[in-house]
Amino acid sequence: MTKPAISSVLLSSFLILSACGSNGGTGESASSPSPDATSPAASPSPSASSSESAGAKAPVTIEFWYGLGGKLGENMQKLIEKFNASQQEVIVKPVVQADYAETGKKLQAAIASGDVPAAVLSSNVDWARKGYYAPLDELIAGQPDFNAADVIPTFLEQGKVDGKQYFLPMYGTTQVMYYSKEALEKNGIKAEDLTTWEALGAAAAKMAVKSGGKTSFYGWEPMWGADNMIDATLSRGGSILSEDGKTVTIDTPEWIDTWEQFRKWIHEDQTMRIHSGGQGWEYWYKTIDDVMKGQAAGYTGSSGDQGDLDFAKLAAMEQPGWEGVGPGKPVASAIQAGIPAKASPEQQQAAFKWFSFFMSPENTAFWSMNTGYIAVRQSALDDPAFVAYSKSNPQSAIPLKQASHASKPFQDPTGGKINDALKIAADKVQISNMPAAKALKEAKETAQRELDKLK
Repeated sequence: MTKPAISSVLLSSFLILSACGSNGGTGESASSPSPDATSPAASPSPSASSSESAGAKAPVTIEFWYGLGGKLGENMQKLIEKFNASQQEVIVKPVVQADYAETGKKLQAAIASGDVPAAVLSSNVDWARKGYYAPLDELIAGQPDFNAADVIPTFLEQGKVDGKQYFLPMYGTTQVMYYSKEALEKNGIKAEDLTTWEALGAAAAKMAVKSGGKTSFYGWEPMWGADNMIDATLSRGGSILSEDGKTVTIDTPEWIDTWEQFRKWIHEDQTMRIHSGGQGWEYWYKTIDDVMKGQAAGYTGSSGDQGDLDFAKLAAMEQPGWEGVGPGKPVASAIQAGIPAKASPEQQQAAFKWFSFFMSPENTAFWSMNTGYIAVRQSALDDPAFVAYSKSNPQSAIPLKQASHASKPFQDPTGGKINDALKIAADKVQISNMPAAKALKEAKETAQRELDKLK
């Protein structure tokens, strides 16, 4: 594909994201937890100013907590080192956890003890409402060159809670499909023909290799967990809540038919499988390894996997839709960062400085090129390195193309109880071979009880 064609694909993807992402937020500005550094109350005394002019002020050191491993962790470390070398006011100290979930658990303990980091790659709407996170509106307003209008609206809006900005998007993600070029070619299958789940299921059956009742080569590997089955359900027209938000709708035919199909592929047909359990992202990397080492034809994974993949052997495609329904509508979401409210005003400003650096056009483009995640600024498209990279790496455009017709992430009004019910149901289907109708009925009953508590 030529450079102009790639550029137009990327640009159209971002423009569509921008058009559909804004929800008309109030833009209400939140009060800062303490005086702003430029306000009279926070201004240093003349003697302090004289003292600081005589010698350099000591930099503010902050901890940044995040759960990233492999190439993602390496690239995060590179940007932290670049930031620390770029200025003398702030030093970011990386504190790495096993995964996103562990970051949330450790943050919960830190909030309870009062000894919090200044910056975390984590977000929680319920905690924001309870005051555990600091609102960022005044910090954004106090930095004119932050240019919030340049941030992709659909990502920026996901960080708002009740009209206030509590989280900033570090990068966007969506689950896409990665496949072995050799496996498809060997079986006479063209990736462009796999536009429906039905077609993918048939291709998986054709590519799978069985002997003695056991599968030695799998036609596809869905990623463990509820997310990719939720994506497939949304693509079939399913919803999690009714339009009025009062009824949980995860036991409709769209849900049951979709999840039951996955159960059959995994347990009855044995043309697909999942890796589950292990420490941190262990299951994820086992899935990737199967495809890289020639034990499976393809898998469903994050756009952020691209930094770990060998595209001399692999290629990427969008998630399929369903026959008679239309293109896939998987979720595209922002991985967000926040500032705990108990961090000092000085540390909050230092954390925001770090977030702003990470979100700059040059650095968000770097992150996208090196990880596969979606850049959060529209101006990243003009970054010369990104333009050149997208020309020679067409897989980098797949997440952007998919995001242009993606579903928004579900905002769980119960503080995560509905999502938890879906995770449990997914394990029952994927691991325990429970019929989807039974698993989803149980999940619906649990989720509805939690939703009813809000009335």
